[in-house]
Amino acid sequence: MKYYAGLDVSVKETSVCIVDESGKLCREKKVVTHPDDLVAVLSEPAFHFERIGLEAGPLSQWLFEGLAKAGFAVVCIETRHTKAFLKAQQPNKSDRNDARGIAHMMRVGLFKDVHVKTLTSQKRRALLTARKLLQEKAIAMENDMRGLLRNFGLKVGTIRAFKFDERIRELVEAAPDLAEIIEPLLAARRKLREEFTKLDRKVRDEARVDPVCRQLMTVPGVGPIVALAYTSTIDIPSRFRHSRAVGAVLGLTPVLNQSGESSRIGHVSLCGDGMLRGLLYEAAQVLLIRVKKWSWLKAWAMNVAKRHGIKKAIVALARRLAVVLHRMWVDGSEFRWTREATPTTTGATA
Repeated sequence: MKYYAGLDVSVKETSVCIVDESGKLCREKKVVTHPDDLVAVLSEPAFHFERIGLEAGPLSQWLFEGLAKAGFAVVCIETRHTKAFLKAQQPNKSDRNDARGIAHMMRVGLFKDVHVKTLTSQKRRALLTARKLLQEKAIAMENDMRGLLRNFGLKVGTIRAFKFDERIRELVEAAPDLAEIIEPLLAARRKLREEFTKLDRKVRDEARVDPVCRQLMTVPGVGPIVALAYTSTIDIPSRFRHSRAVGAVLGLTPVLNQSGESSRIGHVSLCGDGMLRGLLYEAAQVLLIRVKKWSWLKAWAMNVAKRHGIKKAIVALARRLAVVLHRMWVDGSEFRWTREATPTTTGATA
């Protein structure tokens, strides 16, 4: 007989529910949230699991890897789809009911699985996230100091990051008591900038030694940060049948709301990875505004800008960049500046 299991994961404990192919409840238990404890519960000889499901979340990659290494057919399922299914099946939400619902999703096959990234991509993603976090904290601290000094009529103005300390000390030079307050903030900000520089250098070095990143960096506007973020997010390019599907996964395609005779096309969906979407938008800005050398991709974006405006053109170009980068990755080719014989003319059109 075939068996199915559903795991409702929380930080401390995980609710486990096991059902058979007829839907009969076989076992329910709570265990410590750790792969070894889950493997111990699921390894009983009486059960032969067809599928084991857990919802995508902060701990799902760790648990997925541990269960997969133990030989289980584990599936990581999409969060929004799971929420809709459980809400329709169980009016009362609890860990126990959620585990039951996930087990029945596995039994009837009514689920949408999500890709679990490789360990290399997870580490690269952690590096990019840490770099972005330090950058944001440093900028937030600079803005707070600007606001603090503005209360005393001291205006920092537009200044480069490497001259920020000098400008602040210049403003508070005539006020020793204010300088005493600002100095610890400057020290903290300087430490953040130093650590950010280390991680930024590490990201760039990682991109330069990776052949795929070097290949993607041949596209104008795409630097080491964008290339490394793209490869760590897409992870395995073959999981997309068509390159044009990448734009939709990253939330760069318009939302369609259609019902009967009504059909409305709205703004881009903004679903998927926000970090990569933002980086692709910045890369599109650079390509459209700052890159001087002409290319078929820039010409296409300029035509879009003439018809719909610069903002929509940048979003459209960000989506097109996502498609082009995927096609280059699959084909193993570099960016071609002219339209003739460009690999993106087939199978990767926007």
